[in-house]
Amino acid sequence: MPILPREQPEPSPAVPHEARRMAESFGVDAQRYDQARPGYPDALVARIVAGSPGPDVLDVGCGTGIAARQFQAAGCVVLGVEPDARMADFARARGLPVEVAAFEAWQPAGRTFDAAIAAQSWHWVDPVVGAMKAARVLRPGGRLAIFGHVYEPPAEVAEPFAAAYRRAAPDSPLNSQPARRPLDLYQAAYAKFADKIRETEQFNDLEQWRFDWEQSYTRDQWLDLLPTTGGLTQLRPDQLAEILDAVGGAIDSLGGRFTMNYTTLAATAVRTGAFLGPSAKSPPT
Repeated sequence: MPILPREQPEPSPAVPHEARRMAESFGVDAQRYDQARPGYPDALVARIVAGSPGPDVLDVGCGTGIAARQFQAAGCVVLGVEPDARMADFARARGLPVEVAAFEAWQPAGRTFDAAIAAQSWHWVDPVVGAMKAARVLRPGGRLAIFGHVYEPPAEVAEPFAAAYRRAAPDSPLNSQPARRPLDLYQAAYAKFADKIRETEQFNDLEQWRFDWEQSYTRDQWLDLLPTTGGLTQLRPDQLAEILDAVGGAIDSLGGRFTMNYTTLAATAVRTGAFLGPSAKSPPT
């Protein structure tokens, strides 16, 4: 789909972490976002928890707390960092401590964590600054885990959406993207995340994980989720209505529901020993 859900790394000429207008648009309807967006595979959460030295988790770009609540349910103590005050307020109201800041500017005040997660948010973080910041706040042996979903609706839904989006928002740069994008584009993006983590020389045991799963959507459920995605949060009401009408008709033609194929990708690494800043590396011999 030629839109950018908050989760997905964006294979486009734009630098995602500099696309602040889109990044700041997700809090327009925080309640809808929280209700409509899917959670994460239980196996992913369990694997991160099992691979971390303790229960203290930092959630980078926590949004409304969808991932954080899953980690809380798994016995973790979670602190969220979120640049959008509207989403932070929503998360706080549901029991998640949140500090409002972009991760690059956030002040940890000496606090460290057993795990740092970025659930569908790392593409909004400067990849170099973010990786070094994560190294500073993780305890030795702490785990950095960056993960997110790849949406793959059937062509019968994706193609009508793409056509309607082109009509409704002809000037959008997202129109240059195909209706359905190959999974390998997203896998390449996560490989780049891993490369930036590796370049810090503060992590080892870099791995990439993949979880495939499905979710069934009714017409109303999918039309509730679509307005929370990046390409639609900035549209005028008439543009949004045109797109939703076209997608609704497409789902009606499928009997009123469809099955979404999801792939959840992760890039993960383990913090090495004492932190070495950029100027503290061993001198050449």
